[in-house]
Amino acid sequence: MFLTSARKLRELGIIGMNQRNFGLISRYNPRHLYPLVDDKLKTKLLAQKAGITVPRLLGTVSYQHDVRLLRNILEPHAQFVIKPVKGSGGKGILVITEHDQNQYFKPSGEALRLIDIERHVSNILSGLHSLGGKPDTVMIESLIQLDPVFSDYSYEGIPDLRVIVFRGYPIMAMLRLTTHASDGKANLHQGAVGVGIDMGTGAALHAVQFGKPVSYHPDTRKTFAELSVPHWDRLLQLAAACYEMTGLGYLGADLVLDRDQGPMIIELNARPGLSIQVANYAGLAPRVAQIEALTTINPEPHERANFSKQKFSVSAKI
Repeated sequence: MFLTSARKLRELGIIGMNQRNFGLISRYNPRHLYPLVDDKLKTKLLAQKAGITVPRLLGTVSYQHDVRLLRNILEPHAQFVIKPVKGSGGKGILVITEHDQNQYFKPSGEALRLIDIERHVSNILSGLHSLGGKPDTVMIESLIQLDPVFSDYSYEGIPDLRVIVFRGYPIMAMLRLTTHASDGKANLHQGAVGVGIDMGTGAALHAVQFGKPVSYHPDTRKTFAELSVPHWDRLLQLAAACYEMTGLGYLGADLVLDRDQGPMIIELNARPGLSIQVANYAGLAPRVAQIEALTTINPEPHERANFSKQKFSVSAKI
């Protein structure tokens, strides 16, 4: 990313892991609030209570002896997503886009049998993908439908938008585009493309894959020069509203655009990673400093979103 020394990184305002952990997470995120976002079921219920759209819950599996109920849960649904309730980093998520009798097809076209899905669910329950390896619960959700605006910018999956929210103000955003390498998951470590987004307009700024700059999608070959996120105001307002919803001062809000239902929240993170700085070619520190300098926090999410649009807009494009 940044070819440089520690001094140059400081000049660029890059926040490192220690600064994130002690200056942001420990300081602004009370530990007793972590379960609200570490448990995806609790997050979903919080969002619904706040009137925020989330993917529909199709079912849950909590115990190993309930794995045998999977057939009945999955039978009515041609498409669905299986997630560990306490997973992180996209681990353990299984996306099924087609169901034909005893075969279930992933976005890549790979076919799975019911026994394969049962084994996957059993592994989740045993804690294979959970934080700390503790026993987990399985959540089965409706599959988000790709908004046509992203059809040329994502492959075998649904892109999502990560927004860093600090004291209720959205301060940096990144679009994560699925690829064949990422197995249709919006996970940068697995090969998704991270696209820095202009906070003022929703337009693409820079893009990276595996930490290296790219100018077009590796599978569709579509250039990012014309990419712009629609419903930008609404997405920023939803992200800002997560502050009231959770009480967390520093969080990552993951949002998607559904073809039929529009903007919705899919996940919140009390310990968001720092790769968003790579995608934006910019550091979080100057933006954090501007928010810390505020003597009062505006109580209205839409006003905080408007503040961020004005303060953190940039002029550079790809």
